[in-house]
Amino acid sequence: MTDTSPPVYGYVASKGKEALRKRMHRIEGQVRGIEGMIAGDRYCIDILTQIAAVETALEAVAFKILDDHVSHCVANALASGDEAVAAEKSRELLEAVHRFTRTR
Repeated sequence: MTDTSPPVYGYVASKGKEALRKRMHRIEGQVRGIEGMIAGDRYCIDILTQIAAVETALEAVAFKILDDHVSHCVANALASGDEAVAAEKSRELLEAVHRFTRTR
């Protein structure tokens, strides 16, 4: 019998989904605030400071998702004993890390 249930990803398994959604809503508010600062002709440095805060907040979300991915998805693939699945998850992880660090 084949399991047809959808996969459970690391951030869901760690019960972090709602916390991540709340963080993303706060970040969305920060971005809107930056738009308002521009519309209100705020000082350049103040706007840049807020942009840096948004980048830091997004980076924190990304690291949390990456951590959950390694702790759950990659760990389960390695523990499965299936070398092909473990190799695929390892490849995905390395590609994600490369994409993530390339933007820095």
